[in-house]
Amino acid sequence: MDELSWAITKMKAGARIILDAQLIEAFRASSSPHSLRALRSDLEAFDLWCRHESRIALPASPETVADYLDVRSGQGGKPASLGRYKASIAKLHRLLDLADPTAASLVKLRFAAIRRAQGTAQTQARPLRFKGSVRDVARDAPRGLNIRALLESCVEDLPGLRNRALLSVAYDTGLRASELVAVAVEHIVEAIDPEARLLIIPRSKGDQEGEGATAFLSPRSVRAAAAWLDAAGFGSGPIFRRVNVRRYKARAAVKGRPTWSFSGREHWDLRKTLSRPAVPARVEYDVGEGGLHPGSIGPIYRKMIQEAFARGALPDLTADDLTRLLKGISAHSTRVGLNQDLFTSGEDLAGIMDALRWKSPRMPLAYNRNLAAEQGAAGRLMAKLG
Repeated sequence: MDELSWAITKMKAGARIILDAQLIEAFRASSSPHSLRALRSDLEAFDLWCRHESRIALPASPETVADYLDVRSGQGGKPASLGRYKASIAKLHRLLDLADPTAASLVKLRFAAIRRAQGTAQTQARPLRFKGSVRDVARDAPRGLNIRALLESCVEDLPGLRNRALLSVAYDTGLRASELVAVAVEHIVEAIDPEARLLIIPRSKGDQEGEGATAFLSPRSVRAAAAWLDAAGFGSGPIFRRVNVRRYKARAAVKGRPTWSFSGREHWDLRKTLSRPAVPARVEYDVGEGGLHPGSIGPIYRKMIQEAFARGALPDLTADDLTRLLKGISAHSTRVGLNQDLFTSGEDLAGIMDALRWKSPRMPLAYNRNLAAEQGAAGRLMAKLG
């Protein structure tokens, strides 16, 4: 029994639930691992609440679903998250050939009331732009939090080489975290520019059927990736891997002691009695064989920012600025940053959608909303008025 089937059979049911094994297997095969994990997580949370409130999870009544959404909203759940919970409950009932409680008017109206009360605007990841918040990405000097400073401040050890390559490739391609950790050496192919490369993207969030896409890798990213691969010593498989670091302290030389000074206990521990040479401090690295976990990308970016700040690479930021900025940094920050840099460089919506492999204009427009206001007609007029 797979994990999804196991989770379903554990849910609190008002009647005996019969699983259609073929339907469950077909659903599993047609869904991404991320979607399956999210569905299982949503169902377990809903079942836990139902048990706590002495409600029946399967089949759920419209009142139960509406109350659950209200409770999650009161706990800080945003409309986007609540919409996912609602969709997961609906999907479960359809898989079990049960009446969908989310289609009831009560659920729709209560959910609409939540959306109206909270608003539907989603919190946006803080952008990581190449030169920071500049008007002209070609001519303006970098300022504030910027990728260029982060790349230049990376140290030349294995973690630093990996992080430089990771951030550079993430910005060039606008890949999501799950897509970034899936990048393999075999996916990099030659481009017309001999110093650049193309990255084959076999599958992405918006391409579940594996039609595939291609992204551009700048010479900067090619050099960074080559330096990392050469130092790490592998030439196939996932590019971005975990690096385990072991640090050993220095040890001073220890002189031997005369045998008459040994206690009875020390006779059995020759390490305390024999001479030992001095040992300098050293660091050892082990590179993993599998790719990084998608959840590790955001923390890596935040650590890079903190290290760059500590080295003085972000001179126009204060400690308070750093604390505020770090709260919004996630794995999506490079995707948002590339989107905004494309916008400020004059690319049209069609070009941005093509570069970032978007099927709908909704998200690129949302990411550029603030920039559009600043660079729109009113913003240009106010800049001229001074």
